Amino acid sequence: MLRTSHRLLRLLSLLQSRRHWTGGDLSAELEVDRRTLRRDVERLRELGYPVQASSGPGGGYALGSGSSMPPVLLEDDEAVAVAVALRTAAASVAGMEETAIGLLAKLDQWLPARLRRRASALYSVTLSLPSASSASQVDDLTAIAVAARDGFRLRIDYGDRDGKASKRTLEPLRLAHSGSRWYLLAWDLQRQDWRIFRIDRMRRIETTAAQFPPRAFPGDVAEYLSRSITQPPARHRVQVRLKGAAAALAPGIPAWCGVLHALDDGHCLLETGVESAGELLAQLAFLGIDFELIDDGGLGDALLHALDGLQRGLLPSRFPQA
Repeated sequence: MLRTSHRLLRLLSLLQSRRHWTGGDLSAELEVDRRTLRRDVERLRELGYPVQASSGPGGGYALGSGSSMPPVLLEDDEAVAVAVALRTAAASVAGMEETAIGLLAKLDQWLPARLRRRASALYSVTLSLPSASSASQVDDLTAIAVAARDGFRLRIDYGDRDGKASKRTLEPLRLAHSGSRWYLLAWDLQRQDWRIFRIDRMRRIETTAAQFPPRAFPGDVAEYLSRSITQPPARHRVQVRLKGAAAALAPGIPAWCGVLHALDDGHCLLETGVESAGELLAQLAFLGIDFELIDDGGLGDALLHALDGLQRGLLPSRFPQA
């Protein structure tokens, strides 16, 4: 016997396929007894589907008028989840806005009245704001996903953060997204190492006919992607010893500030990447935690110069001349 949810979907599909069913015919199709059939019909009615019943020699079951739409059996939370997923996809993937709106409109028509109001509430008052970065194209994401799944190499034209273009041949492993940005983790044949690429910086994506055997990633893929995305490559890698236990300080240190490591009960180590001495000073001032610079990443002289400039700018205003 089918599970209840599957049986309800099957029952609704049968009722749509014919204008009238006898109870015996439906029971035989579903392989259930008459009592179970009556319970299933009542369940459909509770969900808002107008199932009509008649008794007597010609009696049976039929769907009421206006119920010829394809059946969608969704609980409240499932309906809301579909609406949220469609809105999120439209915001993070270019070329999906029109499709997502169309699906949301169909969802609104398919659902019974009891679910329609709650499911439509979110997307009826929600706007997808434009992002500062360009969203990735759905065709590009699909091509990359197929190549990763089937083990085909990719050739791409790629522009780095400085706009420098290069040609790469990749063995794709995983796609990931954070907000509106999508990333690809792949083995770079030119660099002979694992690399992460932003999809919106790919100018051309070509799937080759060359297949590759699976290559094991040395570590946890999710952890590596999360750390690499929140801590993108920077010109200077810096280590700072902070006063306080890692568990106590972690809630107040955003992911973009760096990676926190426990040292002992009273100290932890912050590894971060910055582009300049000024950026490092601003970050440390933002944290507002007693610290000791362990590795300045080659910023020694630049830090002293920046500090000297801050002193000159701050002291006159604090001690005005007579």
